[in-house]
Amino acid sequence: MRGIRGAITVEKNSKDEIHAAARELVAEILNRNQIATEDIGAAIFSMTEDLTAAFPTAGVRKISGFEFVPLFDARQLAIDGSLGKCIRVLLLVETERSQREIQHVYLRGAEKLRPDLKKLVMDFESKSNRDGRYRCNDFFND
Repeated sequence: MRGIRGAITVEKNSKDEIHAAARELVAEILNRNQIATEDIGAAIFSMTEDLTAAFPTAGVRKISGFEFVPLFDARQLAIDGSLGKCIRVLLLVETERSQREIQHVYLRGAEKLRPDLKKLVMDFESKSNRDGRYRCNDFFND
C-alpha cells in the first residue's frame, strides 16, 4: 500500500469548479501512476476554509469506477499565510511501485506547495547505491 498526494487550486468557490478540479486532480494522479480505480483503498480530501460550495468527493464520485471507493472530506487547517482555494487529496493505493517511483501531483497554484519534489527525485537518482537502495543519512547531510 502506498500513499499518493496531490493538490489543485480553483479560482472561484463554486460547485462546478470544485467538482471539476477534484476530478482533474484525481484523473492526473491515476494517469501518472498507472493506477486503476479497483486498486484504490481510500481517498481522503481536504479543502481550505474559503471553499464551501461543494464536497470534492461529490465530483470525484462521477468518475467511472469510484462507486465503491471509500471517499472522505475534511477541512484543511487554517494556517496564516497558507495557500487559499486549495483542494488536497491523499490516495491510498495498492501498487508495486516503490516510494521513489510514486508521482505526487500538484496542479495550478498548488505547485508551490511542493517545489522540492523535482529536487528530491534528482537527489534519489544521484545518491542511489549500485543495488538501487538509498542511504537515509545521504538526505540529511546537505
